[in-house]
Amino acid sequence: MEAIFSRERFSVFLVIAIVDYGMGNLRSVQKGFEKAGWEAQIVSDDLSLSKSSGIVLPGVGAFARAVENLKRTGLFEAIISEISAGKPFLGICLGLQLLFEVSEEWGLTDGMGILPGRVKKLPDSIKVPHMGWNQVFFKKESPLMEGITDGSYFYFVHSFYVEAKIPDQIAGITEYGLNFASMVQRDSVFGIQFHPEKSSALGLRILKNFGRLVADNDRNPRG
Repeated sequence: MEAIFSRERFSVFLVIAIVDYGMGNLRSVQKGFEKAGWEAQIVSDDLSLSKSSGIVLPGVGAFARAVENLKRTGLFEAIISEISAGKPFLGICLGLQLLFEVSEEWGLTDGMGILPGRVKKLPDSIKVPHMGWNQVFFKKESPLMEGITDGSYFYFVHSFYVEAKIPDQIAGITEYGLNFASMVQRDSVFGIQFHPEKSSALGLRILKNFGRLVADNDRNPRG
């Protein structure tokens, strides 16, 4: 796989890999990165993933099916290995939920276990799915949200949410029937429940910020 040239001013050669496991509008995410000034490649095998500089895991749909698809293609363990090696990672919507230990959708299904916590259904007392624009309130500073004002609106489409066990890993919260973690972070691992590719200029700013994080990590790798 050939490295892709970034249009950022540092002229960094890098690959942002968008994981294709048969779920989610991957092209919309790819176009979002292009509009944000970064090129990204859709990949579906562990070798391409290993050659990347950063990983994006998008997705919509059922948690159990996502795990099944990722395991069948060998990408499940490959993603865990790349995250463990310190490669920057961004999980979007279902991609955020897959970072956690277990989901209650369709019974109990084990996730990647990168972050401690559980995926739970939104309360029956509110309209589900949660669909539309809602605010994200910051719980801590995050480089992913550089240049974005606390309480800004982003676009959500989901029926389940994450109940994170470690408060310090919650970077942002949103209120919809309850306060839930709409953004999580641990080191270079980021997860967002909303869709940046559908969130206009502020969503593109998030993708731009993640591209810069990937480029910085390429220039100054951990270890």
